[in-house]
Amino acid sequence: MTNPQAKRIIENHVVWAMGGGLMPIPLLDIVAVTAIQMDMLRQLTELYDMDFDAEMGKSFVSALTGSTFAKFGSSLIKGIPVVGSVIGGISMMVLSGASTYAVGQIAIDMLEREIALSDVDIDSVRGAYDEAFEEGKGVASRLKRRAEDSGDVFTKISKLGELRDKGYISDEEFETHKQKLLERI
Repeated sequence: MTNPQAKRIIENHVVWAMGGGLMPIPLLDIVAVTAIQMDMLRQLTELYDMDFDAEMGKSFVSALTGSTFAKFGSSLIKGIPVVGSVIGGISMMVLSGASTYAVGQIAIDMLEREIALSDVDIDSVRGAYDEAFEEGKGVASRLKRRAEDSGDVFTKISKLGELRDKGYISDEEFETHKQKLLERI
């Protein structure tokens, strides 16, 4: 059973990585996502009371995410005026979230078995990384929808507030509807 705090660490970093993937400057997005993944590994190793070394973390991330050519391509697409930023940003957002999720899942698996990240045989976990990457695409999509829904909820609460302020609904009706909306987050 995975530590709930470890799950939270990964989920938070997936969200940050998705944001990093949206950076409009080609290649800077990859640097940002790598830094986010490194921070995730640092937090996970601390949680599992294992040693963390930045060089080891970089090696672990780069070895697992060896498909950086795909990331690199999405990042470079951003260089195409107007359309490139949209297409490249959306692609990088999903790839960044999925990759971060997969790196986190492999790290947790190793750390829960008390295997230092520096001792991981990357070839033996590549298949698990690929599976976690595919699963990570779904996780990234759900987190994106949840963020969009949250924004929608707050917009609706704001509109409810306007209706209340104009006297169209009572304070009690406002609170009732607001609570229902907040429960959706």
